[in-house]
Amino acid sequence: MDFRDFFKKYHIELKNLELMRRAFTHSSYSNENHTENYERLEFLGDAVLELVTSEYFYLHTDLKEGDMSKTRASFVCENALATYAKEIGLDQYILVGHGQEGKVNDTIIADVFESVLGAIYLDCGFEVAKNYVDTIILPYIKKGVYFLGDYKSILQEMVQTDKKSLHYDVVKETGPAHDKTFTVNVIIDGIVFGTGIGKSKKEAEQNAAYDAYQKRAR
Repeated sequence: MDFRDFFKKYHIELKNLELMRRAFTHSSYSNENHTENYERLEFLGDAVLELVTSEYFYLHTDLKEGDMSKTRASFVCENALATYAKEIGLDQYILVGHGQEGKVNDTIIADVFESVLGAIYLDCGFEVAKNYVDTIILPYIKKGVYFLGDYKSILQEMVQTDKKSLHYDVVKETGPAHDKTFTVNVIIDGIVFGTGIGKSKKEAEQNAAYDAYQKRAR
């Protein structure tokens, strides 16, 4: 697997392709193929991510310590990291074992975002890793996206100000009874404004509301 073309758009020249391959390797794949997985790189990437985002909020805001922590948490939570990874297509490179195929959830995708960052740091240095994080995450920060928010409530408030109707429709259910995946549309005045997928109806509705919120907030 050659990642060089993917990372060139972020001006990253990889030298250690094996290290980056490890960053995409889930434990299910490593167990089947007797290779290393991404878990140690994830630990390192988490620290790099925390430093880069902490520095940004320190230098570019006047927030107090507690408020900086809360704000940073929104942009480094699992939902946020999975969103970044899927937005740039990082999730398509994840290596999983046969038993894990089709079950790459947001937890795995978020972990890989951090492990890839750890690999970039080791291979290319802190400044390159920092530029990578800034390129991907700063647009979300500047838009004021809040990944830990209750987007159903936020969207409801936005719609009420326009006196429009809002409801959620489950449009698809897949998987066995013990492991279902739901697809939900959020409909405003008869128009589909957002779609969300989740392991529960509640999660899918929140993700649909977030999708709609992003579109209405632009």
